Amino acid sequence: MKNGILVPKFCPSIFSHASAVGKKEHAGPLGSLFDFHDETDRFGQETWEQSESEMQHVALNLALTKAGLSSSGIDAVFAGDLINQCTGSSFGLLDVPSPYFGLYGACSTSAEALILATLYLNATGASTVAAVTSSHNCTAERQFRFPVEYAALRTPTSQWTVTGAAAFLLGDGPGAYITSLLPGRIVDRGVTDANNMGAAMAPAAFDTLSRYFSLSGSSPSDFDGIFTGDLGYEGHAILTDSLSSSGFPTSNFFDCGLLIYDREKQDAHAGGSGCGCSACVLSSFLLPKLERGEFHDILFVATGALMSRKSLLQGNSIPGIAHLIRITKERNL
Repeated sequence: MKNGILVPKFCPSIFSHASAVGKKEHAGPLGSLFDFHDETDRFGQETWEQSESEMQHVALNLALTKAGLSSSGIDAVFAGDLINQCTGSSFGLLDVPSPYFGLYGACSTSAEALILATLYLNATGASTVAAVTSSHNCTAERQFRFPVEYAALRTPTSQWTVTGAAAFLLGDGPGAYITSLLPGRIVDRGVTDANNMGAAMAPAAFDTLSRYFSLSGSSPSDFDGIFTGDLGYEGHAILTDSLSSSGFPTSNFFDCGLLIYDREKQDAHAGGSGCGCSACVLSSFLLPKLERGEFHDILFVATGALMSRKSLLQGNSIPGIAHLIRITKERNL
């Protein structure tokens, strides 16, 4: 730890990664960058939940194929999704003969998995650890709001849950490097509108980023880009306004929920959300830019709304979380 920031002794590389998405995601601005897509969103399965599990299976196997590995070469896997008890992950990764850690960080799960995978590598001396996450629009709507068959009206502040999964293999070798970590704290500002998750998550993103700049002595302008995970239009505006009011420049701030869809042409309202959103943007767009040298130093800040349908029905507000990872092209800064 350095000044409150976790600096791993061994900075692992993300030496292989892959993404699998649905029809809407493939039709978006990043469509050609994803490794696999299914025009039916079914991935050959009968139910939406089975489809999400298959997405994770596909993404992980694509990442393994790229690395020339089999699932037996994974020392541990950290995975999560939005379905009750993370069954999307547990069923999707049934054939992985490795220790399995099921995670729930809502839309921040990708960063949570990468943080824990990095710490596991440092603590155990393992050689290869996988971080996997997913979301599916139809499973998330059924879980948190209404089944899509109800054709419920969406408010302007609502976000479209991404149908997508991404898998990352961490260890030693070429690739972008995870060089510092700042786990998030739970922040609750009393937002109760489940159709405005950006407003619920933005305070957590502000808390994590302002802490990071204070603890590290760095400025946003020191990085090629700062990429939050699915705050969407509303949350991104709240975050950048809050940071600007605190004296931080925000010209290089971007949000994965705004990158994955064309909001107007694709009727995505406030943008994308879901565990698969920031994970798929990281795999398809950000990591390749680091590998090619177009980026050298970025902050990846995945955000999550820590709610359940029951907590909302009981009148509870929506706590937020934001986990930060610094990813660089070079291991030694």
